Amino acid sequence: MPGSTTLGSGHGVDAIDHADARRLASLMRDLYRLLDGAGPHRLTDPQVAALCGAQPHSRDEFTGWVGRMAVYLEKVTAT
Repeated sequence: MPGSTTLGSGHGVDAIDHADARRLASLMRDLYRLLDGAGPHRLTDPQVAALCGAQPHSRDEFTGWVGRMAVYLEKVTAT
């Protein structure tokens, strides 16, 4: 579909508008900075736990996943 980005795991396909995918990539980059950075704007461990749905994910694991997703979304939306 022109103007969209397809995301899927092989079991199903979801498509979002290209502009929305670029916005999501930007959001993921910003979230990565809040997770990985230092200082007063860094997300706290309780905030990270809330983002992970109180699942036993480590901050490093979640930060790495967010960073990889930001890079992936930037690649698929590059034009």
